[in-house]
This record gives sequence, C-alpha cells and structure tokens, in this order.
Amino acid sequence: MTTALFTHPDCMQHITPSGHPEQVARLEHIYGALSAPQFQALDRREATLASDEDLTLCHPQSHIDAIAAAEPETGAVPLDGDTWMSSGSMQAARRAAGACIAAVDAVLDEEVGNAFVACRPPGHHAEQSTPMGFCLFGNAAIAAKHALERHGLSRVAVVDFDVHHGNGTQALLWDEPRSYFISSHQNPLWPGTGMAEDTGVSGNIHNLPLPPHSDGRLMRATYEAEAFPALERFKPELLIISAGFDAHAADPLAQLNWTTDDFAWITGRLCDLADTHCGGRIVSTLEGGYDLNALAASVAAHVSVLMERAG
Repeated sequence: MTTALFTHPDCMQHITPSGHPEQVARLEHIYGALSAPQFQALDRREATLASDEDLTLCHPQSHIDAIAAAEPETGAVPLDGDTWMSSGSMQAARRAAGACIAAVDAVLDEEVGNAFVACRPPGHHAEQSTPMGFCLFGNAAIAAKHALERHGLSRVAVVDFDVHHGNGTQALLWDEPRSYFISSHQNPLWPGTGMAEDTGVSGNIHNLPLPPHSDGRLMRATYEAEAFPALERFKPELLIISAGFDAHAADPLAQLNWTTDDFAWITGRLCDLADTHCGGRIVSTLEGGYDLNALAASVAAHVSVLMERAG
C-alpha cells in the first residue's frame, strides 16, 4: 500500500496580507520538498470540496453562512487580529476540510495505507462558531466525526503536536466520548488554553503542556509516559494527526526546540501505535509551521516515515 497526498491549487488562493505567517509560501515550500525523487511514489490526489452537510458535523449552519458572507470579492479582510479571508478563502477552506474527509475514506476503504493532507487554511483553532488562529473550520475534528458517524467507527483518536494548543479540536470533541484528543503544546503561549486539568466530558481530552525552551527530549519522555499509554488504553480504530511543525527550534512564533528528527520520531511512534490497534490507519493533516525551510524539512521527514510504514 502507499501513502496518499491530498492537496489542491485552490489552497493557494487563500491570500493573507504581506508578512502574515500563514502564507501561500508555506504550501510552495512543502510542494518543493515533496517533489524530490524519494516522494515520487506518493499517491497524489485532489482535495474534494466539503459540503455544508460535511461542515455541520462540527459547526452550526450559522457559522458556515457567516464565514461565506465574510468573504470579500477582492482583497483580504480580517475576521480577527490574526485570521483573514480573501476572495478564495471559502473554497480553500472547503478543500482543506474535504481533503480530510476524502483521506479518511481512502484509508478506511483500504485504498491507501495512510494519508497526508497538505492544504490550508489550517483548522485546529476553529471552534463551533468562532474562526480564530488562522483557522475557519475544524478540519481534524470534522474528519473524526465523519469516521464515527458515516463509517461507524467506535473509537477515533486525534493527536495534535502543533506548538499551539488545539483549542478548536478540543471544543469540537469535548463531549464526544467516541473520540480521544491529545494535544502537546507550549504553555504559556497563545491561545492560553490546554491545561492538564481539562479532560472533557468523559475523560476524552488529554493535554500535555510543555514549558518554553524545552526540547525534543522532554517531548519524547512526556509522550512515552502519558500519551502513548493513554492511546494504548483507548485502542483507536483510526488515528488522526494534527501535524503542526511550529515546535521546531527555528520557528518564529514559539519557543520549543524540537528538531526535524523529533518530528520523524513522533511520527514513527504514532505509526507503531496505529499498527498495533488500527491496521496502521493514519490520516495526518497540516496545521502550523512558519519557518519555511524548517517546515519543508519537517514535512519531508514526517511524510517519509508515513511512506515507509504505509505497507
């Protein structure tokens, strides 16, 4: 089996102002990295468009309508101090969510061994009715609900190793006992959520705050001590990864000191767990990562491991 890569040119049409960290160049650098010869075996697929029915797995129709109404005919407009929309943003956001749904379908239907979604805007900060943190819709949470509601799975885990807490995914899965959400993140750091005592309605939320200036050694020890045992107990039938690469030491928005090798390590260990409990079934979706060179190298390392383990 192979690794599927889901993306679409529409995701380049979500335009943010000059100097904004969540920029088109992120995908350009990822595409460049994944054009290397070792990635020729990727099963490259076009991201589909999420319908309103898809998005309402996690968001009320009023939120979808508000996002659509905010899209300008030209230029870019702010939804808040960080989150912007341009004339192509709604289409791009539907592609990002739709790609996660299509990736779940491809993995669960055993067309591919695992999948990586290289789309933007990201999703893990979007709450039920609140776009924030560069995010419009909760892509990973929508994918999890799709697997639960439409494929009939009983247990889906979402692991978020972005440097920022996945407050949106936490909010969207807070009262969903068939899910288990783990977020490792720098604390203190925006958005200021993700305390260890936040455990969800049924103990299905597991936050792993990490102190500024800590490195991959603490991350590895924390995952081995807390995250992996929790996932072993939960026994997921599908593992979704919110793959943010802004914990890299070079990233300008935070102060964790992970290396490219750390991203390869955590990917491999998550593959180990997926092999044990869910036939290797993993869907990974891009979240943060704002130093362009570090992002490209880290994505390449992440996807390389997924490809090695897809068989």
